[in-house]
Amino acid sequence: MQPDDTELFEEQRERLFGLAYRMLGTVAAAEDMVQDAYVRWHDVDSAAIENPSAYLTTVVTRLCLDELKSARKQRDAYTGPWLPAPIVAERNATLPSVERDNALSMALLVVLEALSPVQRAVFVLREGFDIDYSTIARIVHRSPEHCRKIAQRARAHVGARNRRYSTSRDEQEALVQAFVDAIEDGDPEQLGTLLAEDAISYSDGGGEVTAALRPIYGRERITRFLLGLARKARPDTRIERVSVNGDPGFTIYVEKDVQSVWSFASNDNGQIDRLFTVLNPQKLSHVR
Repeated sequence: MQPDDTELFEEQRERLFGLAYRMLGTVAAAEDMVQDAYVRWHDVDSAAIENPSAYLTTVVTRLCLDELKSARKQRDAYTGPWLPAPIVAERNATLPSVERDNALSMALLVVLEALSPVQRAVFVLREGFDIDYSTIARIVHRSPEHCRKIAQRARAHVGARNRRYSTSRDEQEALVQAFVDAIEDGDPEQLGTLLAEDAISYSDGGGEVTAALRPIYGRERITRFLLGLARKARPDTRIERVSVNGDPGFTIYVEKDVQSVWSFASNDNGQIDRLFTVLNPQKLSHVR
């Protein structure tokens, strides 16, 4: 490998990580896929590759497909709800393009878990990276016509389950702050007004730490659950507002350790209708 080849790969690294993360939903596994792609890039004659970007996209997608197929049984046996490992940034930081994209939201990534590996690959490549069907077909070993049908079915599935609303960034920020205030004040009435009547709360402890083993449904049950958690919080617990997968959220610390990362989706009434809480330490090891 020539020095220029290393530079070319590094120019692609952020995009490749974004692809792998959307495919796998975990930071560590996505980084592994990118590193494996780098090793393969190191071993080929780059001068013989007409389109390095397309080559690396193909390598990473196929590596992710293999990883998804092998991870299916593990996820089926997972303790409690499975949530993606969050990408956390400072609240007012200028986010890399991989974190600004709405296709990275926790809500969407949760929905993508229900797709088959090939459906997920086709959806991510088409919707997330605007890759043409002929190229996608070569990557996933299907015909272009078949890929169009796969994408159509995947979009229908995602659209039916991933509701996106026209809430502005400022409105999202205000909603999360009001949620934090209501929790800290222990105010059930205020908290209840912030939650949709049919809200759902998902907690991912992975069997490693205490967490709700099933989703919690409904405003009243979620309110009781959250205020119960707040009453049990240690005195050295603190909340830090952050960006989670590009959306407003917060991190809870106990002393200097990350205890959990919270993110939200809201409805057109400006209420929270889905809460995502990642507590599994294995999914938070990259969070500082």
